[in-house]
Amino acid sequence: MRIARFVTDAASDSAPAYGVVHGEPGDEQIAVIKGDPFFQGITPTGQTHRLEDVRLVAPIIPRSKIVGIGRNYVDHAKEMGNEVPTEPAMFLVANTAVVGPGDPVVLPEWTEEVSYEGELCIVIGRICKDVPAEKADDVIFGYTVGNDFTARDKQRADVQWARAKSFDTSKPLGPWIETELDSEDLSLVTRLNGDVVQDGTTADMVFGVRELVAAVSQAFTLLPGDVIMTGTPAGVGLVSEGDRIEVEIEGIGTLSNPVVRR
Repeated sequence: MRIARFVTDAASDSAPAYGVVHGEPGDEQIAVIKGDPFFQGITPTGQTHRLEDVRLVAPIIPRSKIVGIGRNYVDHAKEMGNEVPTEPAMFLVANTAVVGPGDPVVLPEWTEEVSYEGELCIVIGRICKDVPAEKADDVIFGYTVGNDFTARDKQRADVQWARAKSFDTSKPLGPWIETELDSEDLSLVTRLNGDVVQDGTTADMVFGVRELVAAVSQAFTLLPGDVIMTGTPAGVGLVSEGDRIEVEIEGIGTLSNPVVRR
């Protein structure tokens, strides 16, 4: 099931609604549901829209936190000159960094080295703590696509990664949340201006989805809507003003964002 968050007027600042996306590409419909699916379940209202007539926004703004996982693909760790971690390397990201599909990623004036990182993202469905790996599926609401834009020069310069990883617009999520997905071997492809720059599979993650939920929930109480970004394959590179980045994950869809500097 594909759960999207949307507004019906592209210029509107009204509160977004949730809906279930049905149909084949190019002919999708979005069936509006009542309230917030994280707390009220999936109850159709009977109202539908053509997907092309609405504007999708970020499928979730985490109420509490985003937990990033660093160096979770061997080849990516190597390309960055780092050792492969022996346990998940976690960092926190501000929820104000989140934007949605099609939204611009704004390059801050204080950095000259911003890179893309296409990632599978886990969306937590209920409050949980100390979840055994074999029970992880019970607390996962679904999965979405993410792009972990990072200010590399500030990541090297700062003691903490907060500024490098949490600047406004640095964490696009979307286009929706897929609730029925086998996450163990999914193709992940990132394109920069139409050219493939990352071509990996989640099977190459050092720590898989269930291991990550277990490890993260040992460190933090997880709340409905929290997001775990699971790391990126090799092939990261810098972006410039005017670029467009697309991240496509098998079974979910494509997240596309332009890059601007203001």
